[in-house]
Amino acid sequence: MKVSDFGLTAIVIALAGTMAGCASALFLALLEGVTTFRESHSTIVYLLPLGGFALGLIYDRFGKEIAGGSELVVLRRTEGGPAIPFRLAPMVLAGTLLTHLFGGSAGREGTGVQMGACLADTAFHRLRIDPSHRQHVLAAGVAAGFGSVFGTPIAGAIFAIEVVRGSVRELRLLPASLVAAAIGDRVTTALGVHHASYPQITVATLTFSLVGKLVLIGTALGLTALVFIEGIRRIKQFGKLTIKTLPFRLAIGGAFIVIAWRIVGSSEYLGIGTTVIGRSFTAPQGPSVFAWKIAFTAITLGSGFIGGEVTPLFFIGAAMGSALAHLLGIPIEVGAGVGLVALFGAAAKSPVAMTVMAVELMGPAIFPYALFVTAVATLMSARRSLYR
Repeated sequence: MKVSDFGLTAIVIALAGTMAGCASALFLALLEGVTTFRESHSTIVYLLPLGGFALGLIYDRFGKEIAGGSELVVLRRTEGGPAIPFRLAPMVLAGTLLTHLFGGSAGREGTGVQMGACLADTAFHRLRIDPSHRQHVLAAGVAAGFGSVFGTPIAGAIFAIEVVRGSVRELRLLPASLVAAAIGDRVTTALGVHHASYPQITVATLTFSLVGKLVLIGTALGLTALVFIEGIRRIKQFGKLTIKTLPFRLAIGGAFIVIAWRIVGSSEYLGIGTTVIGRSFTAPQGPSVFAWKIAFTAITLGSGFIGGEVTPLFFIGAAMGSALAHLLGIPIEVGAGVGLVALFGAAAKSPVAMTVMAVELMGPAIFPYALFVTAVATLMSARRSLYR
């Protein structure tokens, strides 16, 4: 790498972090606004089928090249190809906000990752940097997007490396990812965004009895990751076979969400569900809580609505972890804490990033528990992953 190339690439990496931080701040502020509006005007959920139909028309007309979303970003990292279309950033932002406004069950990390990668790739191509440096820039965009959305820059940097599941050569991208993620997180915070806070976990020393119980929790979470992944994929496949046009798939999926919402009689399974995540640390949640969230999220994302999987998996994992911890006689906050990170770690095959995230969110004492449970869950989920 020439000195001039190195300097230009470093500038783009810093720029990627800054742009991702600004984009995440805008997104999180707007997301809070649409969530507050929906919660105070719950009848808007009845418009989810109509909103899905409109979203489908937009994506059917302008979004075919970006339909892969996060998978498109991963493919550009691993296989190269043309620049990520710039319209991905505004479209995924608007699509996610529409999904949440009308009550779809989705997350937010996919939006942050896609916007970060898209903005970084756009800057890379506009400045005509040597193609051999593209992986550094894309990894920086992914890291900054993920880290700034959750306020976990180190986990974001590791996630950008780990999600590709390449060789140890991927570690060469870690410095760029760390720099961009740190900048993105600082920018988002400086713009007044406050991330969710979690209790700091303090637990006793590991014992053989506790290890056995953690194995059970990790096994249950790993199997749940399989159910979640396969549920979304099967719904997608069935929808494409039976309903050929995207607008109608989204409209029908939205109708099923509305029906399920009325059957359950609760709005807790709409949107990202941060209230239930917080409650899982103080009280055990029943099996119906995480079962319904799996169903709502699988229908939402399987139908084609826009959004991420991380926060719904945080919801499901924390609720399941607290329920199993209560059943097994271990502290509820420990079960909720390890469940929060282990389920997504298994589903995305990113156990190291999620272990680090646990430490960033809940303190260093949770490290051995999060590492152990996430490793078990990842092994139990076999080779299935949210991303190709």
